[in-house]
Amino acid sequence: MPTIQEILGSAAAVARGLGVTLKEMASPPVTERYPDAPARLQERYRGVHVLERDENGLEKCVACFLCAAACPANCIYIEAAENTEAQRISGGDRYAKVYNIDYNRCIFCGYCVEACPTDAIVHGHGFEIASYDTSTLIYRKEQMLAPLPAPR
Repeated sequence: MPTIQEILGSAAAVARGLGVTLKEMASPPVTERYPDAPARLQERYRGVHVLERDENGLEKCVACFLCAAACPANCIYIEAAENTEAQRISGGDRYAKVYNIDYNRCIFCGYCVEACPTDAIVHGHGFEIASYDTSTLIYRKEQMLAPLPAPR
């Protein structure tokens, strides 16, 4: 048989819960106006990956394969090629000839971003990647490359 103290404690807990509910009901609703207005994302949001360029417009990726090795979902595929003096793609000796990320498998953990020694891959703020066709969720290097910097 519950005591009077237990009954009063339970009633007080219910009253506190109802108080929170009534306070929230009285406050105005928070409505996002997406897609009419741009979505407001936190700075730490992990969206679609971006392959960065340096200040000269060269790709930062030197095809070291550390991002692919760190990926627990095994969704990053890289093929390396050598830079030549006639055609320089990146600042290092090698560059990523093929760089694919399979977003069917990606868990947006950020391990690839942390593993990159040149800060070539970062999480962007893109989030509209839903698709009915899974073949469109394999992003290639051309889709992820940051735009060229504006000429000075």
